[in-house]
Amino acid sequence: MSTPDMNWVGVLEHHAARAPEKAFAQYEGETVTYRQALDRATAVAAGLRERGIGRGDVVALLAYNSTDFLTTIFAANYLGAVVMPLNWRLAAPELEYILDHAQARALVVDEDLLALGGDATKQLPDLVRVVRAPLAPDGWTRFDDLVAGWAGSADSAERRQVAGDDIQRLMYTSGTTGRPKGVMITYANLAWKNYAHITEFGFTAADIGLACGPLYHVGALDLVTTSIIAVGGTTHIHRTFDAARAVDDIEAARITVVWLAPAMVRAILDLPGIEDRDLSSVRVLIGGGEKMPLPLIDRIQKVFPSAWFADAYGLTETVSGDTFLDAASIRAKRGSVGRECLYLELDIWDDAGRSLPAGEAGEIVLRGPKVFKGYWRDPEATNRAFVGGWFHTGDIGIRDEDGYVFIVDRLKDMILSGGENIAGSEVERVLYEHPAVLEAAVIGRPDEKWGEVPVAFVALRPGTSVTADELVEHCRGSLAKFKVPKAVTFIEALPRNPSGKVLKRELRDLNT
Repeated sequence: MSTPDMNWVGVLEHHAARAPEKAFAQYEGETVTYRQALDRATAVAAGLRERGIGRGDVVALLAYNSTDFLTTIFAANYLGAVVMPLNWRLAAPELEYILDHAQARALVVDEDLLALGGDATKQLPDLVRVVRAPLAPDGWTRFDDLVAGWAGSADSAERRQVAGDDIQRLMYTSGTTGRPKGVMITYANLAWKNYAHITEFGFTAADIGLACGPLYHVGALDLVTTSIIAVGGTTHIHRTFDAARAVDDIEAARITVVWLAPAMVRAILDLPGIEDRDLSSVRVLIGGGEKMPLPLIDRIQKVFPSAWFADAYGLTETVSGDTFLDAASIRAKRGSVGRECLYLELDIWDDAGRSLPAGEAGEIVLRGPKVFKGYWRDPEATNRAFVGGWFHTGDIGIRDEDGYVFIVDRLKDMILSGGENIAGSEVERVLYEHPAVLEAAVIGRPDEKWGEVPVAFVALRPGTSVTADELVEHCRGSLAKFKVPKAVTFIEALPRNPSGKVLKRELRDLNT
């Protein structure tokens, strides 16, 4: 029996055949139909194939949001290649590590990110480098030259069939170690995620989604956009997030579905005169990431009077959105992230791997077809993550008698800032590279705008001196801006337990 084809590009082909003139996306005043999107993706695939890219190769994407961001994903998958969206907020050394570890064969960058992409690839001479710009420097290919001569050509590239267990996408995420890990998302993971979310929210081709968060993140890409594409809906794409523009577009285009990280919600609610705007078209507003105080929920419901504010919990490893709080329980179960979505099992375990009853706190573990395949080139981390056959999230939660999940705490070493995960250990690794630093520990400090920001505690080597500003500047050279400590506190020694483990709990107490 032959293996059923699960290629993500099949969704684009399906809608292009049945509703070719339906709007696939709207970006900067230009509407792209499903037929045009398929033609564009096929042409990009042909250009990549001409440059040696094929099945299993990793195609990295360092770009702001655009229609081409989505069609490049389809193009890579068309060839059976693996697409890898990159966080453009990372520093060049971080990107270089990811590109090298992923064994990327190609990199597509935006013109405004060309310098960053160039710095990240100086030591990777064999990489096929493509830039979306009118002119390309030496060693780079223009994106438009990549597609030239191929648009609309039926035989422009060989369309590959893929199995459900083949890798559709790599997404690098901060973990509890000093380096990010590559999350292997399969075609089946994506399909089951879409099915679960479409069922949860009743998405149809009539829905209009807004992708105003970064598409390199599963929030913007998977909590809205891929699900809307799966049902043949339309996505309005914003290059980057701007609260005023988001509100203008929601009002003018009658957006029905949007994902907003907590910092984005606050930015919109802080706009002057926001209560007077007509945002009644929004029927689903997916949030998540932190516990919302009741007054803030009241304001959200006032500003978005028709919206189901679905507080959510999810991870990159599960293609986003594992639990959602139903509309009827927003007030009664305030603080809960809801119940698990379709075809996902969730349990709460103690340290011995035993399932805990309602009301007892333990680690959240997950199992189901939307849970990722494992970590790229890291079998040890994969095995640790799947002890007992379930994915260990590292998050601490409680389930009440009605099955509603409450997040008690994240993994102690993880900081959530503006929707971005920051592993304290990766910031510590950079601090330790400074010759004056003997010990360093990084924790999250509560922040009204970002939820949390990283702050550092540092013990210096005897006979050395360095200022807080100098350490911050040192970090800027190796870390994304959002990972750089917002404050440095010098202490004689880090607090440790008898076994030598740093007691970050005590540092949090000092920081309050």
